[in-house]
Amino acid sequence: MGDGFRRAVAVDEVAPGRSQRCTVDGRDVLVCNVGGEFYAIADVCTHDRGPLGDGRLRGFVVECPRHGARFDVRDGAVKAPPAVKPIESYPARVRDASVEVQLP
Repeated sequence: MGDGFRRAVAVDEVAPGRSQRCTVDGRDVLVCNVGGEFYAIADVCTHDRGPLGDGRLRGFVVECPRHGARFDVRDGAVKAPPAVKPIESYPARVRDASVEVQLP
């Protein structure tokens, strides 16, 4: 598999409207299922390094449980302060009942 994609989680581990934390090649990644589409972002808030996986996913937006910063899971864009810097987002795909993530 020379395209850089790595297995993150099984598809059935992430129900629609939910997220699942995992570690891929030493990076903390949050895989989100929004209406059957999968997205992958860094599992760390750019405001205070809090774990986004402890937060709530509403539609395409995940909220950090510490101070309420919000990010778009599709591209990592900031949707609400106190964060001002976007989070990393990664290409995700489904293959053989697994969600795979491509890290930089």
